[in-house]
Amino acid sequence: MHGGVVSEHTEEGGNEGQEDLSGLKVMVIDDSKTIRRTAETLLKKHGCEVVTATDGFEALAKIAEHKPDIIFVDIMMPRLDGYQTCALIKHNRLFKQTPVIMLSSKDSIFDKARGRIVGSEQYLTKPFTRDDLLGAIRSHVRKQ
Repeated sequence: MHGGVVSEHTEEGGNEGQEDLSGLKVMVIDDSKTIRRTAETLLKKHGCEVVTATDGFEALAKIAEHKPDIIFVDIMMPRLDGYQTCALIKHNRLFKQTPVIMLSSKDSIFDKARGRIVGSEQYLTKPFTRDDLLGAIRSHVRKQ
């Protein structure tokens, strides 16, 4: 395994070190404007279409409209936390196959286990790196 490192040269000879993820819809749900903006900027550089939401309620309305390919959700949010949001996404038959990646500043076994119980595919600890985000997308989204 490469450990999430982007290779120096690409097969197609395109953008050096820039993986093309164009056409992928990514949703980032976080009550932190900084996290949303950072993730959005980074993902857009790689061609992703990014939809953001500040909490679970806003996210649920936008998921139906935008149908993202992958969802990153913060755990600690007001009103509807990341676990509840993930559980609601996974209980909807239209979106239960959509990969959900939990984001948290906590790195405990309990939190990771709880993320798995509600159906999340992966758990990233904040602060996450560019390679963490891209690696999660690579692992869970198959380009059509």
